[in-house]
Amino acid sequence: MTSWVGVRSTVTPSQVDAVARAIRRTPIVDNHAHPLLKFEALGKHPLLSIHTEASGDAIHAATTSLPHLRAVRQLATVLNCGFTWESVVAAIEQQRIDAFEDWAAHCLSGIEAVLVDDGLDSSEDAEDYSFFDDYVRSKSKRIVRIEKVAADIINRLGNSCDASTQTGNDVFEEAFDEWIREFDAHIIAAIEDPEVVAFKSVICYRTGLDILATPDEEDARKAFKEIIANFALLDFKRLQEVSLNDLVVHRTAALIRDSKTRHKKPIQFHTGLGDNDITLSKSSPSHLQPFIREYCTVPIVLLHASYPFTREAGYLASVYENVYADIGEVFPAVSQDGQERVIRQILELCPWSKILWSSDGHWFPETYLLANMQMREVFETVLCDYVRKGHIGWRAAIDLTRDVLFRNSNKLYRLGLEFSELEEDLSAQLGPSLTDLELFQVFMKDKDQPDFIRICWNDFTAQTRMRMVPYRKFMSLLVEGKSTDIGITKAVFGLMQNDWLLPSVAATGEYRLHPDFSSLVKGPTDGHVSMFAEFREKSGTPVALCPRSLLQRAVEFGAENNLTFLLGFEIEFVLVHRLPGPSNNGTAAGAASPRFATLTADGHAWSVSRYFADPKISHLLRDMVSTLEDMGIYVEQLHAESATGQFELILPPYPPVQAVDTLLHTRDVMTALATAAGYKLTLHPKPFAHACGTAAHTHMSISSDGGNRPETYEPFYAGVLRHLRAITAFTYSNPASFDRLQDGVWAGGRWVTWGTQNRETPLRKVEDSHWEMKCMDGLANPYFAMAAVLFSGISGILKKEKLVWGDCEIDPAKLTDNDRKEMGVTEMLPLSVEEALGALKGDEELVDCLGNELVERYIAIKEFELNFLGKMGEEERREWLMERY
Repeated sequence: MTSWVGVRSTVTPSQVDAVARAIRRTPIVDNHAHPLLKFEALGKHPLLSIHTEASGDAIHAATTSLPHLRAVRQLATVLNCGFTWESVVAAIEQQRIDAFEDWAAHCLSGIEAVLVDDGLDSSEDAEDYSFFDDYVRSKSKRIVRIEKVAADIINRLGNSCDASTQTGNDVFEEAFDEWIREFDAHIIAAIEDPEVVAFKSVICYRTGLDILATPDEEDARKAFKEIIANFALLDFKRLQEVSLNDLVVHRTAALIRDSKTRHKKPIQFHTGLGDNDITLSKSSPSHLQPFIREYCTVPIVLLHASYPFTREAGYLASVYENVYADIGEVFPAVSQDGQERVIRQILELCPWSKILWSSDGHWFPETYLLANMQMREVFETVLCDYVRKGHIGWRAAIDLTRDVLFRNSNKLYRLGLEFSELEEDLSAQLGPSLTDLELFQVFMKDKDQPDFIRICWNDFTAQTRMRMVPYRKFMSLLVEGKSTDIGITKAVFGLMQNDWLLPSVAATGEYRLHPDFSSLVKGPTDGHVSMFAEFREKSGTPVALCPRSLLQRAVEFGAENNLTFLLGFEIEFVLVHRLPGPSNNGTAAGAASPRFATLTADGHAWSVSRYFADPKISHLLRDMVSTLEDMGIYVEQLHAESATGQFELILPPYPPVQAVDTLLHTRDVMTALATAAGYKLTLHPKPFAHACGTAAHTHMSISSDGGNRPETYEPFYAGVLRHLRAITAFTYSNPASFDRLQDGVWAGGRWVTWGTQNRETPLRKVEDSHWEMKCMDGLANPYFAMAAVLFSGISGILKKEKLVWGDCEIDPAKLTDNDRKEMGVTEMLPLSVEEALGALKGDEELVDCLGNELVERYIAIKEFELNFLGKMGEEERREWLMERY
């Protein structure tokens, strides 16, 4: 399933756009943030803190940092003000005066829910955590900061003991025990409180993450006594003692572990990136390994990408079931390049099911805006790049996005939210996907400059046609931002192989031929680079007659029903000698001189090795494989077939459109190499009357989840069998195709049926959903053929078609009439193009899928072709077709 796992150079622009769209429209569960300041408290903190952890005098240097410059650019764009910090500050101040609530709503757009650590500021300055409920789609939840809980209790006990007349050690011992009891009670209450979804520890700021494996309670009592005994002299605000901090974290984890609730609420740990209050060497999450092992049932979230220790966080999340890696705060505190590296580093090792996202938004709504914008921008850059390179399939990239931004937090914190895409369009805030120029530059990296760019298509008679654009002209179009589409006459889909025009088609009007840059590939000859293309109207809408667009539509029909497919083609071909003499231009005026002759062979047969003793043949076949490999096309097998000079080359499986593109390009490569070696390569289904025929067998499988279950693949192939007589109009598209259609010659036979590992049935079951279709040859337009197969199979699944045909274990031609009846084998494949076209006309369901306009044009072309070929003699027709296929 390459749409999931990814394969190099397989993705189409529409698939990349689907990934970008998912990134822009996936709602965010912000799994760690802080309250906004109340309006009257906004002036208590510098606005510069929206993108830096620096404070005091150090914060002023932040104006010369890359994160600052990026924040200015983005805020100036949103606020429509000058590109200076002063202009941005003034514009924000104006927003606060004019419509602060509207501005806050804009800054928080795209967020589904906020999980709020409300222990950062006092309630005098900060809004309540529920403040966000008016600005995001779902209710906010609380995160309890455990060190603040502990410090608040100490403050109360310290004041109480200071006012008490009691003295002695007993007072301090009782106060310590009471502190523990109150702390435990508070944590237990939070565990049971549905408004609390997690706990937060800032021990990283206090004493570091190197928490003792076992808390030292004696040291903790001594430290506690020291605080209480000197409370009147201290300005106590927070825990600073190692033993007390360690004890607080351990008790919280133990209470969560020992709680009777099935769902254990997570503890979030600040790691890495923070202000100068942390000791950097103790902020790496690697220090937490003993703690993680001790509390293996307690979920632990490593916050803030652990920057600059991102790889350590990814490692811990990958090897410990209870550890999750958050990738927040680096947006917007780190430069764009740095953010991209963070995403790449976390994905180097960490499963994306263990990754969460947060803004670490605090104080100002602009922190949420910048974090949201920058994250989506960087996700788009990194994930679309991975998709284009084949590191991940486009569907997997969409799942990754939805998991990291929404589903993982929804599951971990038990939020119970329903996923639905954002209605608002965030595209205006984000940069676009790679341009055609950038895609072309990526493709050309480390490659020699070509002479020509080929833009290719396959017509109704399965002829690959092209337009060539000189490299310099093509590059100038890209560099100048001009379109690379080409105007092609609408008569293109009314042409015969020799350019005779269907009488009902006029050479008026024009389509635009749009190259698909995701199909870029070297070759088929030196100095050339090729792309396949799709036809569109000038308005940009797809052309109903375009074969490649039809297959893309079939693929999308599958995707709409959660189905994806892989196709792999076998290329059977025959090498022949050219004889001197004029070519047959197809005037149908009489027989042409013989043009081709079989090779001289010593006992050529299926899979024999002796043929490869001929160095000329051996070198040609070797060059075919190595040339294709240099183009990123990796041949799976190569062997001799039965007819003299006949061979088979097997391609790997790809998604349908890429599979057909690869098939057509590979044939062009092989043809060019054969010609250079002095041979003619032909795909003619029956080039020699008394030798085995030549096919284009197709391997198919359902690559989506559940595809290998019989309840999925049996209805699919039942649908194919139900429509197989009509499908034959595309797979056996020429009178020569039916010269090959015989029983008992491993060609798939004439009966509509299937069999496990039976090469005498049109459909051979290989294993699970992997089946082989044998009733197709090299004269078929594979876009049409595969679209018909996919539409038929998908319809079979949707209709829950029953596989009424039994598993045929022998040649169906040898079955008795009663045997066939019991096996459900009641129909034969058409015996002529005319009969196949009649079956297509009568298959209303398939015609509806393919489109009436396309089917009518296809039938008209085929009838015109039949009339033309029918005026030729048998030998003349064979030679004419061999010249062209």
